[in-house]
Amino acid sequence: MFLLFLWFLSIQVPSKPAPAPNEWRKLIGEYGAQPVYILERDGKLVARFGLSEESTLSEVSNGMFTAQGGRHNGERISFRAGKEGRASQIEIAGVLVERNAVEPAPGVGQLRITPLRPIEELRREAIAARPPPESGERLPFDLVELTKLDSGIRLEIRYATTNNFLGSRLYTQARAFLQRPAAEALLRAHRALAGKGFGLLIHDAYRPWFVTKIFWDATPADKKWLVADPAQGSRHNRGAAVDLTLYELKTGKPVEMVSTYDESTPRAHADYPGGASLQRWHRSVLREAMESEGFVQNPQEWWHYDFKDWNRYPIGNQRFEEIPRK
Repeated sequence: MFLLFLWFLSIQVPSKPAPAPNEWRKLIGEYGAQPVYILERDGKLVARFGLSEESTLSEVSNGMFTAQGGRHNGERISFRAGKEGRASQIEIAGVLVERNAVEPAPGVGQLRITPLRPIEELRREAIAARPPPESGERLPFDLVELTKLDSGIRLEIRYATTNNFLGSRLYTQARAFLQRPAAEALLRAHRALAGKGFGLLIHDAYRPWFVTKIFWDATPADKKWLVADPAQGSRHNRGAAVDLTLYELKTGKPVEMVSTYDESTPRAHADYPGGASLQRWHRSVLREAMESEGFVQNPQEWWHYDFKDWNRYPIGNQRFEEIPRK
């Protein structure tokens, strides 16, 4: 029976894919208003048309492929390189389709937005404001500093730097906190991941309410899906949400995901079909580890996880420098 159980696990959990070839990485992306996704899966370059129709691409010459399968079977698909080296257009049946701008420029690790107003002006207003009142009984506010639990939990707190979606420093200290039950659950996930060669890299956890207000007031209307409404409070404000990714224990380097962190594009969605097999596998490994410990992934942000009891905690507005180092 035990051997049968192991066999069942082996067919349910996919093994780690090989990285996509470098020459394909320049082609992978999405093209057109009704996107054609060029992705890598199981060592093959694939064109996905709409929600389900796909063709495997067989290379004929440099930048020229033949579609195999689907309604485009036998058609030539060619890629045209732009100034940055990666493909800027594809040609299908004589029709040119432009690459969609859904990723940062090469060499840039963060997609940014232009704030509606100066950040320092918004900061003064946010600090002077007060969180919305709440009714009902709440659990005690008991924040735990994550790096105190295990030194292997690493931090890359983007909001303590200018390397974030607003390009401004929002936090005065690079620290990360969660409510005690959520912190203990995250620790279990981190230790379970060690068996696969990974650790957790934290981008953000507890967030003072005034920072959520800055985010909301700075973000254009078409990007507001990326931020929480301060009138409701964020799950981060309650100390029960975390933004994170994986890093490799062997190298200490963050893994590559389908999108960058805090990216306001469809690539950030948890079920985005594009990218490479290894990127999507990393995303799945993170999700499996977190959900097994009571966290729920935000469907629009692969990096964002809410703890199961988030709505039982009050909105917090305590600044990091006001939280003792225990």
